[in-house]
Amino acid sequence: MSIFAVKEQMDALVAELNQHTYNYYVLAMPTIADYEFDKKLEQLAELEKAHPEFADPNSPTQKVGGDITKNFVTVKHKWSMLSLGNTYNEQDLRDFDERVRKAIGDDFEYVCELKFDGLSISLTYENGVLVRAVTRGDGTQGDDVTNNIKTIHTIPHHLKGNDIPQVFEIRGEVFMHRAAFERLNKEREELGEVAYANPRNFASGTVKMQDSKEVKKRPLDCFLYALNSQNQLFKTHWESLQTVKNWGFNVSEHSKLVNSIDDVLAFIAYWEEQRFKLSYDIDGIVIKVNSYAQQQELGFTAKSPRWAISYKYKAAEVQTVLEKVTYQVGRTGAVTPVANLKPVLLAGTTVKRATLHNADEILRLDLHENDTVFVEKGGEIIPKIIKVNLNLRKPNSAPIVYLTNCPECETELIRKEGEVAFYCQNDEGCPPQIVGKIQHFIGRKAMNIDGLGDETIETFYQRGLVKHISDLYTLNEKANELKQIERFGERSIENMLKGIEKSKEMPFEKVLFGLGIRYVGETVAKKLARGLKNIDNLISASVEELTAVDEIGGRIAESIQEYFSKADHLQQIVLLKQAGLQFEVVETEILLQSDKLIGKTFVISGVFEKHSREELKTIIEENGGKILSGISAKLDFLVAGDNMGPSKLEKATKLNVPLISEDELEKMIE
Repeated sequence: MSIFAVKEQMDALVAELNQHTYNYYVLAMPTIADYEFDKKLEQLAELEKAHPEFADPNSPTQKVGGDITKNFVTVKHKWSMLSLGNTYNEQDLRDFDERVRKAIGDDFEYVCELKFDGLSISLTYENGVLVRAVTRGDGTQGDDVTNNIKTIHTIPHHLKGNDIPQVFEIRGEVFMHRAAFERLNKEREELGEVAYANPRNFASGTVKMQDSKEVKKRPLDCFLYALNSQNQLFKTHWESLQTVKNWGFNVSEHSKLVNSIDDVLAFIAYWEEQRFKLSYDIDGIVIKVNSYAQQQELGFTAKSPRWAISYKYKAAEVQTVLEKVTYQVGRTGAVTPVANLKPVLLAGTTVKRATLHNADEILRLDLHENDTVFVEKGGEIIPKIIKVNLNLRKPNSAPIVYLTNCPECETELIRKEGEVAFYCQNDEGCPPQIVGKIQHFIGRKAMNIDGLGDETIETFYQRGLVKHISDLYTLNEKANELKQIERFGERSIENMLKGIEKSKEMPFEKVLFGLGIRYVGETVAKKLARGLKNIDNLISASVEELTAVDEIGGRIAESIQEYFSKADHLQQIVLLKQAGLQFEVVETEILLQSDKLIGKTFVISGVFEKHSREELKTIIEENGGKILSGISAKLDFLVAGDNMGPSKLEKATKLNVPLISEDELEKMIE
């Protein structure tokens, strides 16, 4: 292959993989299987290794993640991150415009920018390389979150171009697209975790996570909008925006250069209507004087620049009538109340339903039948009821009383202490739970079965073809019944059966996640599989043995024990084993670097400065040591980091197990 063809292939792979990333993260509509994506990523990485001169700074191979940050270091901002003055009305903007004119005359321009509803971030580049990312903090200093920010696919690690200054800082906003927020929040709710209120909170919480591998799984994006450097590089803010775009930064396409306050107001009015068509949230418009010389002349107050202001939109709010409250049953049995409303136009769309979250929310609102309610759609994705108009409450209207029995199967609902949701425990007999469980099992993050979708599963259930996960593996015996289904031809059936057969190759951790055990998400399933090695160990494990596995707490342990205490679930495991699914970890061969730890056993717990826990595990195994799943009298060493669980420390102390640091471990193999 010629050198030009290699570069062409690399550029094509970067473009294709970045598009797939956009489809997955932003649109929540993946167009490629994980396996294919990973293979293409490997191919690109190999080409970049062989031809580093052609490596694209925006390559998806650069967004790695994997470092553990024990504590975020506080960093002082070189240029203070001041907040802007806010207004909600036109007159304040005209007053701002008048102050600017009095100070600098009539010859100036404004730049109008969308005000993104996210987390402010400051990025420092040296010689074209990203060296530091710091949060706003209190405006004078913030937290160094570089490892986490490097996982964001739109933030370049290396810049392209010849006119890039040696050192500069660029500011922007980290945010999450609505589609990704909805998908991730749904996963949290299904695992029994508290949902985030809006994308901003989710983005903010993600940026402050300790493990950047976990950050990478949560799709964040970032728009950049302000450049700072020691020397003035440009005459205007507008010029700087166009240039940094050429350097490889993600700059919003919706900014506009205008000549008057009337143009500013027209821009604000346009986006007040159009903002709901964006894939992300904005909460207003930022207006800046364009010329840097004029900005300097206008100066600053103690809190904010005199050359900029932000106009904030009020949250869209309407009144309508609550017609009734219905209830949805999720895959895990969680029962969620939904307000059914008299249709009303809100923020450009007709709203018929609003979330009520849980029983506590109904009590907080003091909802009664046929109440007139205020509904808001601001930072919230799904409209929500914010209050009741008590002046319009009908006399003798009865309060809304939360269900006591499942709306689908009549099983009595339970609510565990300390939890907000009510649950239906009839998971093997409640239709939406059965269908949801099978849909979860075939999903991309679990068994990834090609040829099967959510609608197909619903059809199969209604026709009595599948009642349990294990029934998927007997569909090859029901060819005649499958052919009777409309729009389900021979090729579709053949592809589906191939996909089901191929799913038998999926590793234990995927099967475990696919079972849909409450609180056992993708990461927890991985840790359980690695810690306990096979399904039999998991079924028979005590709470102590389960919590001895890294990051497994009491709540997860109890949920696992409860799941495997049911005969129906154990029967499903037997049938799935007979079908040929993987229920044990396939150990990879470890190439020994030395025999210095042979005969020694270790447990790793806590957060470490130099290595991740996975890296320490590899170091121990490569030098002949063995990793145990829990602390016992057989244990030789507990490799202890910061934030180690108190129960592990207490147990190790009782059994006189020596505690060693990562430095002491390294000395053992020197």
